[in-house]
Amino acid sequence: MVAEKVKTVYRRTMPTVPSESPRRRRHGKQLEEALLTSAWEELVQAGYGRLTMESVARRAHTSEPVLYRRWANKDELVLAAAEHYRAVNPVEIPDTGALRSDLIAYMTASSQARATFFAVAAAAAFSGLLADTGLTPTQIRERVMSAEPLPSSQEIYRRAHDRGELDLHHIPDSVLEMPFELVRYNLLMDLKPLGSSRIRSIVDELFLPLLELHRK
Repeated sequence: MVAEKVKTVYRRTMPTVPSESPRRRRHGKQLEEALLTSAWEELVQAGYGRLTMESVARRAHTSEPVLYRRWANKDELVLAAAEHYRAVNPVEIPDTGALRSDLIAYMTASSQARATFFAVAAAAAFSGLLADTGLTPTQIRERVMSAEPLPSSQEIYRRAHDRGELDLHHIPDSVLEMPFELVRYNLLMDLKPLGSSRIRSIVDELFLPLLELHRK
């Protein structure tokens, strides 16, 4: 089922790393970022099953030993590549002047930005991304397919608190996390961006009424 849903994702092509002069050598952070970017691109294009340390090294215009000095195996490299992709592609936090419109704008952007990421990550997880990591399925989920971390959306809530739309001192974190957990759940189930009606439903029918309960 998951493989069928992400088949179109694997068919999409991504720009390969342009050839560079053999005299130009990358070091340190620059080299590591190039390796992780190449690993992610290889994962998207070829899929987890066909990705190898050799194929990533070839795409990055380097050698396998360079990879093995940083990651012990393919699984560790894939996990690092997924985390790096998320880190360098943050979702912009909107400032519309109101909590409701901020949430809708942020959840829409997050859903659109993360749909392909979740599809690729889910396919990898179902294709054996557990064999060499030593991690449990729960740990894999938390590292690769977790929701946008709360600090990323905390700015939205802080502004709403300053405007008097909510009181952060009396609202549990579990309530604040709820809309983003629902977005993650829908992404995992459907592997495509949430529709605008679904996002409005989460905000208007579930989250905002729940906030009202904490005003009393």
